[in-house]
Amino acid sequence: MAHIQHVLMAIAVNIERLSGLPPAEEAPTSRRPTAFQDYLDQRAIPRPKSWRTLGS
Repeated sequence: MAHIQHVLMAIAVNIERLSGLPPAEEAPTSRRPTAFQDYLDQRAIPRPKSWRTLGS
């Protein structure tokens, strides 16, 4: 039970810290394609969507 309490307290502290940060002024730059992505592009092979962008 104490472990759960510690985890929840850590989450609350992190949320509190993040809420005090100033908003980011510019969006992060996109990353360069990997060597594998370049290989697919050179051969006109469609890239599968990342699981991170499926909901976008």
